[in-house]
Amino acid sequence: MDNALYIFFRTAGHTPRNERIVKAFSKLGEHGLLWQGIALGGAAVDSRRRPEWLRAWAVVAGSFGANQLVKLAFRRPRPDLPELPQLMDTLSNRSYPSAHATTSAAAARVLSPLVGAPLYPLAVAMSLSRLYLGVHWPSDVAAGFALGAAVGELAS
Repeated sequence: MDNALYIFFRTAGHTPRNERIVKAFSKLGEHGLLWQGIALGGAAVDSRRRPEWLRAWAVVAGSFGANQLVKLAFRRPRPDLPELPQLMDTLSNRSYPSAHATTSAAAARVLSPLVGAPLYPLAVAMSLSRLYLGVHWPSDVAAGFALGAAVGELAS
């Protein structure tokens, strides 16, 4: 099933323009930087709720740390299908679980109440961008999202 879903995401809706857009969007998720930026930006402009914003930042950063520990334990390699190569370089060859999905799910849980809007659609889009670009197996993304949701829930 992982292989079939991988092929679907790596082939559906691909145009050079779409690939450039998704790649640029996905780069915002490196190390959870998009989410950390939202949290730190909130802390900078909302002095009344600064402690909550900083706590949300710590949860996102902590979810990234938890993800890296799991990656070290599992050491699953990234997809390598010669007929469907990855569309971007990655910082490591460790695939399981997806750090983009982990930080996105954790951020959606802890930042949504602070921004006053659900961030889950953006978190899912960030997670799926990794499948579109061919740098994760679907199970990597599902596991990463579950890990991030758990970290976010436990921290709430």
